[in-house]
Amino acid sequence: MEQDKLLQAIETKYKNLGENPETYLNGLLQAKPITYWDYVEVDTLLSLQKPRTNFADEEIFILYHQVNELLLKLMIHEIKQVVFSEKITESFLIEKISRINRYTKMLINSFDVMRDGMDYDDYNVFRTTLAPASGFQSAQFRLVEIYFTRISNLINERGKQRLPANPTMEDYFEHIYWKDAGQNRQTNQKTITLRLFEEKYLEGFISLAKKVEGRTIEDIVSKIPNPSPALLDILRECDRLYNVEWPIVHLNTAKHYLDSKGENKAATGGSEWKKYLHPQYQQRKFFPSLWSKEEVENWGKDEKITANL
Repeated sequence: MEQDKLLQAIETKYKNLGENPETYLNGLLQAKPITYWDYVEVDTLLSLQKPRTNFADEEIFILYHQVNELLLKLMIHEIKQVVFSEKITESFLIEKISRINRYTKMLINSFDVMRDGMDYDDYNVFRTTLAPASGFQSAQFRLVEIYFTRISNLINERGKQRLPANPTMEDYFEHIYWKDAGQNRQTNQKTITLRLFEEKYLEGFISLAKKVEGRTIEDIVSKIPNPSPALLDILRECDRLYNVEWPIVHLNTAKHYLDSKGENKAATGGSEWKKYLHPQYQQRKFFPSLWSKEEVENWGKDEKITANL
């Protein structure tokens, strides 16, 4: 009896699609059993590490960054469900932001793999073969920001001073904070790292920012009347995790390899990495209205910072 109901449900499904159910049932008879390795594409995934040197720990470096990109993709998967949802409730927002916070904590906690999981001397040799590539060129990191907050929140104080009176989206991207890592504002010269990054992604970033203008997660939150303390707490946690704690962990890891002995080595992309990574310098926030003036002034100050800035 249950089998009859199942067959009827299958027939109804494909008839509603305008398809012949028998075609799909015959196809099911011929299909091979699915396996874990095929479903997860294990062989493909494990073939994506292609070191440029013979140093064993370079593979760790590649794998770590690939894990980061997968975590960022998980975050964007949740973010899109919020940004493009037709109906938003507090419980829905809390669920999605909680997931994003969980992924961000994984990014933060996993940095020990970078800091303590590679040979110091080997890393400082093989990293030279990576120039001008840089983690700065992670497009997904920028996508998270564009989806989360108004583009004006991604302009630091010096950038705001350079903006025209009625800035276009193109103007905002001309002065967006992350360009400070690869553009000399006095000479207007750009590093090859920044030039290649913009050639590949800038047009898409601007297009996405226009598409989500007025419907970022920050915009969505601003339209919720009397948000609950639970929602506000989880949004503030999101802001701190992504825009304070993760940059600080990244900064301290960079210092471990680039400046722990006072060498002040350059980043592979040529950026002023100490200033670029420090949250006090960029003052990046997804939800600026949730923070008091005092909290803004002390943004990142209470974090454990081992770098000498």
